[in-house]
Amino acid sequence: MARKPAKSKAKAETKVSVSAPARGTTDRAKATDALMELLAEQSFEEIGLAEVAGRAGIKLSALRAEFGSTLAIYAAHVKDIDNIVLDGGEDMADEPGRERLFDAEMRRLEALAPYKDAVASIMRSARRNPGLALALNGMAVRSQSWMLESAGISASGPRGALRAQGAALMFGRVINAWLDDEEDGVDAAMAALDRGLASAARWDGFVGDLMSIPGRFARGSRRRRRPIDEGATEADAA
Repeated sequence: MARKPAKSKAKAETKVSVSAPARGTTDRAKATDALMELLAEQSFEEIGLAEVAGRAGIKLSALRAEFGSTLAIYAAHVKDIDNIVLDGGEDMADEPGRERLFDAEMRRLEALAPYKDAVASIMRSARRNPGLALALNGMAVRSQSWMLESAGISASGPRGALRAQGAALMFGRVINAWLDDEEDGVDAAMAALDRGLASAARWDGFVGDLMSIPGRFARGSRRRRRPIDEGATEADAA
């Protein structure tokens, strides 16, 4: 079953099990691990590619073969988190879409737990750097498209694009609540996620209504024209 937001009312906080992630064995994995370690220690804009290679224990040429920038390395980490989430959730297959999405987002928080300091660091950098914030938003929208699809909620077409952007903004608020929780719990994040999903459901219905308006006008226009056209045909026949 999905994790129920009612847990946030319990006196005992829900804890997230945090353990150091296993270091990767490929150059790609070593680089992403190194970047996340460095992010926990300093700001994103201070990290150079040579420093990442040195921390990863690989040659700079090997890093260049895999990535073109530190932002590309971070994007690879985000993709890894996506894959961790997408690999789970089989027990939620029969649940409604909202419950499946709730579960996926909570599993995303669990996957991010070992990198909490690094996430806080890059969020601080994004507040100072509009270009970085825009790039991170693009990554978040792509990730949330996969989260939506994993929950059986379409992320295709214009309406799907709006859903993915809305989900990215919503999860950003969940992340802020999670980062502000000094007790390493997820109660505040769960409550923020529950509120966000409720708001998203209302907004999605509103968007659906708006997108159906052109079709209604087109159908109404055809119905109004048909009697005139038929009458004209009968007059011509006479």
